[in-house]
Amino acid sequence: MKRAPYVAVVGASAGTPSELALGETVGRLLGERGAVLVCGGMGGVMEAAAGGAMNSGGTTVGILPTDSRLDANPYLTIAVATGLGEARNAIVVRTADVVIAVHGEYGTLSEIALALKMGKPVVGLGTWELVREGTAIDAIVRATSAEDAVAKALGLAASLRRS
Repeated sequence: MKRAPYVAVVGASAGTPSELALGETVGRLLGERGAVLVCGGMGGVMEAAAGGAMNSGGTTVGILPTDSRLDANPYLTIAVATGLGEARNAIVVRTADVVIAVHGEYGTLSEIALALKMGKPVVGLGTWELVREGTAIDAIVRATSAEDAVAKALGLAASLRRS
């Protein structure tokens, strides 16, 4: 049995209209390609991506910071209430094979850091730049569009399954 790749989409909980549109497109493309979308289950880029995936027939999983599934955005196939607050970011990242970061704030930065610490590839769309002691760190795979991000993420997920 072939297993679908799990791709986390992370980003601002209250993104700009262009960030939300980008998240929706990423989600739609992931859904069309049969990936399982994992997110934090709340609003902003998370909701936009989940909506795009669900509207294209995809499966969506939300790992909620609250202790009630009723807090979930309406585009989740599965909502997991953790009651862990922002600590749920570790579960979002651990669940995924690869992470796509769409712009984002400090919560997104924490998810990027956790993913890299766990050895999970991160594809970035207009997201954080990493620098250590004044030297750029090339740890995030940069994408130029939603299509590019999804292609890179799914390629990385496939290469991980082969190794």
